[in-house]
Amino acid sequence: MDAVIEAGTLLIAGVSISDGVFDTTVVLILDADESGTVGVVLNKVTDVSLESALPQWAPLVNAPGTLFDGGPVSQQGAVCLARPREAGDDPPGWRPLFDRIGLLNLDTPVEIADGAYSDLRVFAGYSGWDAGQLETELEFGMWHLSQARPADVFDPEPATLWRRVLRRQGGELALLSTWTDHPESN
Repeated sequence: MDAVIEAGTLLIAGVSISDGVFDTTVVLILDADESGTVGVVLNKVTDVSLESALPQWAPLVNAPGTLFDGGPVSQQGAVCLARPREAGDDPPGWRPLFDRIGLLNLDTPVEIADGAYSDLRVFAGYSGWDAGQLETELEFGMWHLSQARPADVFDPEPATLWRRVLRRQGGELALLSTWTDHPESN
């Protein structure tokens, strides 16, 4: 595996993943180092309304205006990704990751965040891999790598993101975008 895994890398679930957690997911890497890798699932929403979980943040998030399922780790916690409205702006509570997308600390007063961001999304929990674990999964072909586009992070139609990200890869990966959960039915 020669690709660099860093903030802004997408993990696109391979069709062999059928664990009920990462099936047809697109994971955005937030951090990767020698101790492990952390990311959030971009295309799964929760059954919990954002209005009930974090009512003060609900008016600020992008469509579809829901709480996303970032992954199976620390489901009671929240991760917020945001893009400042103005280029070069560094609002309080925000830490850049890649392409003007960064983490917003949800302890930041909403009044400060209101109007400061063009895009904002909240995730319950996150996805994590111990040192070497993700590399092993990549060797087994469980994931495909790509560079994230800012539009992927705040996509208004998360249900179709996996297929669209695969399709734009071209070649054999694009063919996987037509995968069905029941290939024996073809």
